Amino acid sequence: MCKQIKKILFVCVQNASRSQMAQGFAEAFGKGRVEAYSAGSRPSSHINPLATEVMKEKDIDLSDRRPKGLNDLPPVEMDYLIMMGCEETCPAVSARKIIEWQIPDPKGKPIDEVRRIRDILEAKVRKLLEEVSCATF
Repeated sequence: MCKQIKKILFVCVQNASRSQMAQGFAEAFGKGRVEAYSAGSRPSSHINPLATEVMKEKDIDLSDRRPKGLNDLPPVEMDYLIMMGCEETCPAVSARKIIEWQIPDPKGKPIDEVRRIRDILEAKVRKLLEEVSCATF
């Protein structure tokens, strides 16, 4: 059981698919015991519609989300910074622990590939939350 709420930041390039899906899973599985954030190093103007569609299949609604940049984050130290293959060095974000996940970018991929990436993210987020002892399934 968590003694305090853990702050987790998921970062990808556009904050339009991977990091948004990971944040959605963390919020759903963390059940209020984590504060999940997501941002992009170069945010897009909109969420990937296929990411929204495949997350609805998991009963997680991303339809009201918008991509955010790193400057849109609250000025707090994160417990975990999860980088998802930024294609560059991600700008410095204050975090106690930095973890790199090499997750393929779903941009421009067919829906079956976006589902496969979603499932990879779901498994990784579940494992992360188990490691920080913040989730019950």
